[in-house]
Amino acid sequence: MAEPLKFMFSDEKLRSLAKHIESEYKDFDRVKFLTKFKSDEWKSAELKARVRFIAAAMHDCISLKYEDALTVLIPVSERVAAGYFSIFFPDFVEQFGQEHWQASMNALSEFTKTSSAEFAIRPFIVKYPDKTMKQMLKWSSHKNVHIRRLSSEGCRPRLPWGLRLNNFVVNPEPVIEILEKLKSDPELYVRKSVANNLNDISKDHPELVIELAKSWFGKSDETDWIVRHALRTLLKQGNKKALSIFGHHDAKGIEVRNLKLDKKKLRIGETLAFRFEVHNTKTKSQETRIEFAVDYRKANGSASRKVFQISRTTLSSGLTSFNRTQRFTDFTTRKHYPGDHAIHILVNGEVKSTEKFQLV
Repeated sequence: MAEPLKFMFSDEKLRSLAKHIESEYKDFDRVKFLTKFKSDEWKSAELKARVRFIAAAMHDCISLKYEDALTVLIPVSERVAAGYFSIFFPDFVEQFGQEHWQASMNALSEFTKTSSAEFAIRPFIVKYPDKTMKQMLKWSSHKNVHIRRLSSEGCRPRLPWGLRLNNFVVNPEPVIEILEKLKSDPELYVRKSVANNLNDISKDHPELVIELAKSWFGKSDETDWIVRHALRTLLKQGNKKALSIFGHHDAKGIEVRNLKLDKKKLRIGETLAFRFEVHNTKTKSQETRIEFAVDYRKANGSASRKVFQISRTTLSSGLTSFNRTQRFTDFTTRKHYPGDHAIHILVNGEVKSTEKFQLV
């Protein structure tokens, strides 16, 4: 099992951080800083709390006014340059910089180059929505790829583990303006953020995202990639308007035959193998999106369906065979419960065959 992420903040790395800060600011209280990490509060803290703890410790031990502290921390962040490990730098801005808008915007644009400011920017969007979104719009044209990505990722309405931006859940138009500027960005890193942002929006405004996708699809390889990933939730839901953009809305003339499970009972932790045949009964090829769905049993006895893509293909006339496996091992993101389950084969969003099985 992988070591929890919170342990990336090792004693060795914290000592190295202290050394970098001290080299930039000779009055930094290194001893006091490192002593803080011997406390029970630190030892019991989980990942997010540890990020916040480090930022607060830097603030306490640098003992400078906020804007002066930034002149120390910005060059330090360039030396540390350690991706997610360095996220305590933007967290410093989130905790202590909300009354210093301009200095904080400058700092976040620097810190995001070596870490990510997508979480730290969100309280500023809530507190100063108009001028922060104007800044985000400017950043969407920045020469630095990390700053361009921040302009999208930072305003995702439903960013996982981030503060929800309820104004944009209700009205995403200010976000769309930024995504329009980034839709043909040369960097996949940025386009992934655009797709994820649109996927967020589709959960509350499916028609808006579908119409936008229609206007983008077919214009370039870059926008086609974004549209496919942006519509993933709607496609898994079998939304016919979303499926029709790719010609996957019609499942007539397609049958699923001989769905066979290798066992009807399996223990939690085991793997289920299954096979089936897709029969295109028409004489011409058809555009198809083939998926399987699992109805998982929840703790309260109800079912929760999760859809997995198998293939997106032009299906020739006749039979095509498929073999797949699915693990039923507990993860941090999914816990399995004994009882009745079901597996479904979907073609273009429609259930074509179902078999039941049990976890014991």
